[in-house]
Amino acid sequence: LISADLRVSGNATAAQRLAGWLLENMSNVDWRPFVFGGLASVTAECGTFPIDLAKTRLQIQGQVGDSRYREIRYRGMLHAMARIVREEGLRALYSGLAPAMLRQSLKRLLVDRPEDETMLTNVMCGVLSGVISSSIANPTDVLKIRMQAQGNVINGGMMGNFINIYQQEGTRGLWKGVSLTAQRAAIVVGVELPVYDITKKHLILSGRMGDNVYTHFVSSFACGLAGALASNPVDVVRTRMMNQKGVALYQGTLDCILQTWRSEGVMALYKGFFPNWLRLGPWNIIFFLTYEQLKKINV
Repeated sequence: LISADLRVSGNATAAQRLAGWLLENMSNVDWRPFVFGGLASVTAECGTFPIDLAKTRLQIQGQVGDSRYREIRYRGMLHAMARIVREEGLRALYSGLAPAMLRQSLKRLLVDRPEDETMLTNVMCGVLSGVISSSIANPTDVLKIRMQAQGNVINGGMMGNFINIYQQEGTRGLWKGVSLTAQRAAIVVGVELPVYDITKKHLILSGRMGDNVYTHFVSSFACGLAGALASNPVDVVRTRMMNQKGVALYQGTLDCILQTWRSEGVMALYKGFFPNWLRLGPWNIIFFLTYEQLKKINV
């Protein structure tokens, strides 16, 4: 540690003065919201991950130009989960969980406390932080989708898959679909927060429901529906772009949309919609309930 008199005397180097300033200011930072937010995110991710895996499998199937995923193997979310467990084992439902948890932890380093402020402030801050954090965490998203798609929980693990992608595709491979990740984050946050706020406000003002867990539950599912409707096409394109290996089937976002539309129909852009919606609601509920309980801990 740098002594106080050394910093004041002016005899310290620039690096020492910078280190002293960081020590003084970082000690005053309340890290609890970031820690609690990270723990709440990880808890929510674990609770809804099998739904997310089913969504990924539904979104990548039926691609005419890719022989690996041309077959329609799953008729819906429940059928996908049942068949995955039957053919690949229960652990396969959590394939890709490690990078998903790492992704949530990285995102929470940039997302401030989810406290009630004005709706406009929440939307602006949410969109900005969502875009930045999702872009930084993009490699973990690529890892998660690749591991979910391959369905083999012992095929190298997170680090093995990371090294494999880097060796075969380079740094660019880890940032595939980064613009789509940022777009999806902006759409989800920009739509969900206003819908949640408006739904909650009207439910309380109606006098039928108070500001309690039931209101939060209904509001979460309503905002999840709006977020899923708005973001699902981008999510399908993002999943397919990130899952590409070797020779690219799609040359870009627009090309992926057009190929998907022409070969599979417009409704293909809403593949995995139900699990997408079903996941967003419980994820938010688990996150906020966990976060509120953690805030009560006196540390």
